[in-house]
Amino acid sequence: MNKLKQFILMLVMMFAVFLPLSNLTVKADQTDTSLEDIKKSGKLVVGLSADYPPYEFTAKVDGKTEYVGIDIEIAKKLAKDLGVKLEIKNMSFDSLLVALETNKVDAIISAMNPTPERKESVDFSDIYYSGKQYMVINKKDASKYKSLADFKGQTVGAQNGSLQYNLVKDQMPGTTVKGLSKLNNLVLALQSGKVSGIAMEEPTAKAYVANNSQLLAFDPGFSVSSDQTGSAIAFRKNSPALVAAANKTLAQIKKQNLLDTKYVPEAAKYMETTTKNNTMMSYWTYFAKGIEYTLIITVTAVFFGFILGTLLSLMRLSENKLLHSIAVCYIEFIRGTPLMVQVMFVYFGVGAVIQSLPALVAGIIATALNSAAYIAEVIRSGIESIPAGQTEAARSLGMTQKDTYRYVVIPQALKNIWPALGNEFVTLIKESSIVSIIGVGDLMYQTQLVQSATYKGVMPLFIAMVIYFIMTFSLSKLLNLFERKLNHG
Repeated sequence: MNKLKQFILMLVMMFAVFLPLSNLTVKADQTDTSLEDIKKSGKLVVGLSADYPPYEFTAKVDGKTEYVGIDIEIAKKLAKDLGVKLEIKNMSFDSLLVALETNKVDAIISAMNPTPERKESVDFSDIYYSGKQYMVINKKDASKYKSLADFKGQTVGAQNGSLQYNLVKDQMPGTTVKGLSKLNNLVLALQSGKVSGIAMEEPTAKAYVANNSQLLAFDPGFSVSSDQTGSAIAFRKNSPALVAAANKTLAQIKKQNLLDTKYVPEAAKYMETTTKNNTMMSYWTYFAKGIEYTLIITVTAVFFGFILGTLLSLMRLSENKLLHSIAVCYIEFIRGTPLMVQVMFVYFGVGAVIQSLPALVAGIIATALNSAAYIAEVIRSGIESIPAGQTEAARSLGMTQKDTYRYVVIPQALKNIWPALGNEFVTLIKESSIVSIIGVGDLMYQTQLVQSATYKGVMPLFIAMVIYFIMTFSLSKLLNLFERKLNHG
């Protein structure tokens, strides 16, 4: 019966959290203030996935990392025409539509195809660039794969949420489609034999092949309707004023032929420069920045997670049924859901209510809340491991329950749980990599930038592995030292 009550309480708590978020959908009959809101805020927030050359990717400009490419130039011109500053938010391609829906970005300029399915959820500008759909394969397989039919029985890769993913699924029967969020990971899968080919848009396919002599790109014969091909800017549904402003900018770009005379050549120039200077040493600042953010997330999450975890453990041990039930519901719910989902919910869900919530803060909050549930169980087990006689002796000496916990129970419990607690701290360093999915510049995020900038897949991952090992190994040794001092004390 008690478990039934706890389950009902958990459902009530979940309902209380999700109910306010259900009212965030923009109604069709609302007055369009999309353009006015952007001008009032003074900035245009554009979402993209910067692993898609020549549309958007990263390059070193005057020693600094900058976003470059066709889409970046379009975003800059659109912001300039609107009279506002441009802010770029780089995240996984399959998270962009969610970010747009929850007001984390004002527009998506990421070579997005205006498919009929997407048009039901968002508004699109006019198409600004069109290209065929290509297949990228290993050059050694050139004689083996020449058309779509040749891939029967094979695994073909495509970016999650992309037009290419649907094309492979619909037009390549007998093949297995493997979707990943980053193109550089797909290229790595291709070179390691995990997939036989990767479906990409023509300009991107040619960009990767031009920078990797082991790859080959060709037109396999995808059939694409006119309402699916091409790239357009995506906006929230019912934003006609903003769409009209974007179309005006795109019309100027077409009239002045900026794509062919400026944007595409500049993207090619950055790609050529990157190819000449793509040694790992030249990207050490990426990894240094990633280490900084990873440590910030870990230390902050450990601090608040330990405080909340201690509180939850005491609540679960409390004789107060309400406090006990709340703690049990929280711990079981958090431990029963993936950290990735929690990170995305805090950023896109809670962040839709608190518009100013930065990705870094959302990542820290989600990681701390997740860690607290596990720390709570560790502390609870440590407290319960202390013989009841210890507490009874302390109380018989006149100590209050608070003093008993503070001076008798907690110090002994801490000694018992320190190995498990230390393991949680070490694990947190590795789990923090999940926040890269929402665009937090941690070590994993920076590694992906290096992969897309250098067109190399294995070496950046190897360096990231070594860095993670150094951080976790160093922390383990530090925790072991502290553990020995506790035991000698």
